Amino acid sequence: MAALTRGGSSNDVTIMPEDPQKVRFQAELEFVQCLANPHYLNFLAQRGYFKNKNFINYLKYLLYWKQPEYLQFIKYPYCLTFLDLLQHDAFRQQLVNPQWARFIDDQQVLFWQHYTRQKNILLQTTGNQEAATATKPPVQEGQT
Repeated sequence: MAALTRGGSSNDVTIMPEDPQKVRFQAELEFVQCLANPHYLNFLAQRGYFKNKNFINYLKYLLYWKQPEYLQFIKYPYCLTFLDLLQHDAFRQQLVNPQWARFIDDQQVLFWQHYTRQKNILLQTTGNQEAATATKPPVQEGQT
């Protein structure tokens, strides 16, 4: 591939263009993960993106991110839930309403709080059981 250069001195910086497939992968990954933000979805809805047939087709195309070989790159799994929901016209229409986006955002926060609380309780319970097991003397054969 040809190199791009800037300036005219002998100390020019040579910039090699990135692989177009890699750039596309990164852009699509970033966009899909942005879908985890209900306020961004509201932004798209208010600007009419969800009325554009080409954009709807693009959202269908992006469903490939749900395949196992692509899941490993997703950091915000909620984006896939929203990607599924965006396949439905009724959901897309509701997103124009800022209160709807706020409600979804609130529900996400409540879920995360509940999940974190339950995870901590489970870890504490497991840790207490392991600690109790570790402090018990071993039972020898013939003893009850």
